Amino acid sequence: MNPAQQPSQFRLFAQRRFLPFFGAQAFGTFNDNVYKNVLLILATYQAATYTTLEPQLLTNLAGGLFILPFVLFSGIAGQLATRYDKTVVLKAVKAFEILIMATAAVGFAKQHIGILLGALFMMGAHSTFFAPAKYGLLPEVLEESELVGGNALIQMGTFLAILLGTLFAGILASHGDIDVISTALIAIAVAGFAASLAIPKLKPADASLRIDWRPWTSAWDNIQAARESRTVFLSILGISWFWFYGALVLAQLPLYSKDILGGNEEVVTVLLVVFSAGVGIGSLLCERLSGHKVEIGLVPFGSIGLTLFAVDLYFAAPAALGPQLLAPSAFLTQPGIWRVLLDLGLIGVFGGFFIVPLNALVQQRSRREVISRVIGANSILNAAFMVVAALFGAAALEAGMTIPQLLLATGLLNAFVAIYIYTLVPEFLLRFLAWLLVHFMYRLKTEGLKNIPEEGPALLICNHVGFVDAIVIAAASRRPVRFIMENAIFRIPVLSTIFRGMKAIPVAPQKEDPECYERAFQLVAQELRAGNLVCIFPEGRLTADGEIGPFRPGMLRILEETPVPVIPMSLSGLWHSMFSRQYGPVWNRWPRRFWARITLRVGEPIAPEEAELEVMRRRVVELRGTNP
Repeated sequence: MNPAQQPSQFRLFAQRRFLPFFGAQAFGTFNDNVYKNVLLILATYQAATYTTLEPQLLTNLAGGLFILPFVLFSGIAGQLATRYDKTVVLKAVKAFEILIMATAAVGFAKQHIGILLGALFMMGAHSTFFAPAKYGLLPEVLEESELVGGNALIQMGTFLAILLGTLFAGILASHGDIDVISTALIAIAVAGFAASLAIPKLKPADASLRIDWRPWTSAWDNIQAARESRTVFLSILGISWFWFYGALVLAQLPLYSKDILGGNEEVVTVLLVVFSAGVGIGSLLCERLSGHKVEIGLVPFGSIGLTLFAVDLYFAAPAALGPQLLAPSAFLTQPGIWRVLLDLGLIGVFGGFFIVPLNALVQQRSRREVISRVIGANSILNAAFMVVAALFGAAALEAGMTIPQLLLATGLLNAFVAIYIYTLVPEFLLRFLAWLLVHFMYRLKTEGLKNIPEEGPALLICNHVGFVDAIVIAAASRRPVRFIMENAIFRIPVLSTIFRGMKAIPVAPQKEDPECYERAFQLVAQELRAGNLVCIFPEGRLTADGEIGPFRPGMLRILEETPVPVIPMSLSGLWHSMFSRQYGPVWNRWPRRFWARITLRVGEPIAPEEAELEVMRRRVVELRGTNP
């Protein structure tokens, strides 16, 4: 099915497997931010009533107390969500939230800052134990094609809840009635618990797991579980970097609004709304841009935007301030302000492109038995990176750096981090190049992708039209594919770097290079025995006339050594492109048919004993039709 014709992610709101869970997590995030901000506002503007602490110290203390449980308890939380039914954990956490808010009500009534800070610490613990069950549940209740959409909705809901919680906190604090505040907080907690009761039951991932109640060893156990897969662990580091970046940017907004933009307290809210709306929009766009699959090619796209618009935000700062702080209506009429808002909103949008695929990838590629522990490791590292962000920001400002300079440094640092990550995991960058190719140079239509198995080995065969055939197939497939590639193509500059990153298997004619020939078949057998997908172009060379040539016997040798299902495929629409041999020398291959429609059709699997050369060639010809 064409991705544009697939149902929207919003259909999940009509299904019990998702809606109650979404409601429970949204109410929890909303309550976190309502309580935290009400506490800070009251303690700041009514300081003598609640505490003798300086407001700046109280703000940092509150932030530290909320993050501390993620460092202390994430390891235990990951193990609990693995040992027990995740829905039981979620319901227990939501019930605990009601008790926390009742404790906070006592603190407000007694105007006791110690009780209030204790409740804030417990809300941090509430979020700590909720996270592994939350993200571990998604891959169990969603289909793989729904994983990106589900994560996008969760990310959108999280930032919307943060925004609404902050706004509602301001309303409650300005009202000032302690009874109203306490009643509202308890009511939100009850609503979240009520939503959690409707979440369907699941089976424990590993009922035999022994819980380690020591914070340090359980945390290390979770990190070890995350390190099972190098790609998963590096993705977690990428997610943690996003929270470093986001925490650093958000922490500067109040002073940026006042000292750089000349706005009053309400302008801070405007900036927060723009940023949060950007993250929500970017998250929701992910499903559309990814074609309903986990498209890690969006991650480099996101990192480019995070750097580009942070750098532009530095240059967008106004040159001079007026004598008075401006309200939103006057603020929005100032020269250059819309550029600032656009930059801030696009940082949010590209942040959504960055974070949603990474979250989905971690869920997709983690074993079910360890996924909650992996999420626990993610929480630990996220918290650590946010603490480092706070220390980095404080040190930079103390050293004399201005806020625009700090934002510029953050954007540039993001570029270096991104390059380093993509050097370690070339798959991200390669998927990005594939995504650019099929979204900007061509419009890719796919048919029959469901015929590629979700797991297990298979041999994919396809006609060979152009130099980018492998990239197009890789962009369409939900699973990684190892391609057998003509050695001459493998050595083409630029493309060689891409194909090496794809771990393509070069092959040469037996007469020209017998060693390369034999090594190729050995590698193919290893990949298939490991349960992976391998793709071969049985013609053995690019078509010289647009037609499908005879198939060579290499396919049969592969099937003799490792009998696996054969998946016929066909590519059409590429013959008239610059990547085919239709136009001769490379200097004649200017881009043609820009954004032209290309089609990949996938046929039903064929048993290895039935996969004769002429039978398979005829099947590929039938799939392709008349358009080369």
